[in-house]
Amino acid sequence: MIRDVSLEPIERASQDELRALQLHRLQWSVRHAYENVPHYRRMFAERGVHPDELRTLDDLAKFPFTTKADLRANYPFGMFAVPRERISRIHASSGTTGQPTVVGYTANDLDTWANLVARSIRAAGGRPGDIVHVAYGYGLFTGGLGAHYGAERLGCTVIPMSGGQTQKQVQLIRDFRPDIIMVTPSYMLAIADEFTRQGLDPRESSLSLGIFGAEPWTEAMRAEIETTMDIDAVDIYGLSEVMGPGVANECIETKDGPVIWEDHFYPEIIDPETGAVLPDGELGELVFTSLSKEALPIIRYRTRDITRLLPPTARSMRRMAKIIGRSDDMMIVRGVNVFPTQIEELILRLPELTPHYLLELTREGRLDNLTIHVEAETCPTATAAANTLGEAVKAHIGISADVRIAPRGSIERSVGKAQRIRDNRQRG
Repeated sequence: MIRDVSLEPIERASQDELRALQLHRLQWSVRHAYENVPHYRRMFAERGVHPDELRTLDDLAKFPFTTKADLRANYPFGMFAVPRERISRIHASSGTTGQPTVVGYTANDLDTWANLVARSIRAAGGRPGDIVHVAYGYGLFTGGLGAHYGAERLGCTVIPMSGGQTQKQVQLIRDFRPDIIMVTPSYMLAIADEFTRQGLDPRESSLSLGIFGAEPWTEAMRAEIETTMDIDAVDIYGLSEVMGPGVANECIETKDGPVIWEDHFYPEIIDPETGAVLPDGELGELVFTSLSKEALPIIRYRTRDITRLLPPTARSMRRMAKIIGRSDDMMIVRGVNVFPTQIEELILRLPELTPHYLLELTREGRLDNLTIHVEAETCPTATAAANTLGEAVKAHIGISADVRIAPRGSIERSVGKAQRIRDNRQRG
């Protein structure tokens, strides 16, 4: 049920008011980065641009991009724009694929972050007094603490469960009776499986709302979660380099894509190959520039997330479409671009199969092969479901795949971001 709540004035602002605020804050952020971060001063000089040239929002396209590699090259504190003594908190990526990326926050940054996550939870349907079960990981990952302080800022009661201990997740949901859960969508399904394993009906839990993020997920996955848990499933978006969770969030009344909080983050969509800015509505790579961050201003950060910008609906700010994948997670199989979410959509059309799957890439000679490992709900129908899925992949995506049915529970469950791809191809 949607409960009335007052919106912030900016959430109802006119486009002229919003764009004027964005330009004012953008000019401050670009100059702040230029004057206080040697990396940006050098990059701007190499590009031949200066903050004085930022006179309109369109002028941002003149400025260079920032990538994850830039943050790693300046490890640990080289991208900070304030003295280290003003940094109130540090977060970092896991660094499993290279040097960790480090992000810092001033006290004001943390205050802004808490406010934006509170705004996000409110947009999702949460209200003061609700009990929020946070099953995102705590620690250096931004998910747990970001959700935690945002929920507290809204006036909610927080259960700081973190990820893992799936049996205990179920126990605390039963005992503490939370209204809202904040977790990755793939781990929500693992929690639902644990309800069933214990002989419990997940639809009978106290939960009425799930706020899911940290990994791409599809409309089919939303339907699966809502049906399995009897809750509303709403999308939250964020990434540590830009802030953490709460950069954008879906509104419960529309569920039509996360609203980007454009008063703090300026979005662009670019062609991933050329870097050219694309018009709203076209598919490309999402780029963000921070408008209010003190410790780590980020200028034109390439997120690698593939999506499109959509016009405002429930709020005055633009929305982003469901992310179909990441440009660095895209598989190229025999010349065809494939995202895991495309295959997920097809799996979830088949009730004989579970949503748990793994995509394995191998190479024979010069040819790449794709094997889809997916669990079956019931063994007697497994062969037919495998054939149907293989035909659907061929028809809708244009590649042949070997579908292998795995016993239920055999594919490893992730307590954080699901790992969907195992690339076993030989690197020459």
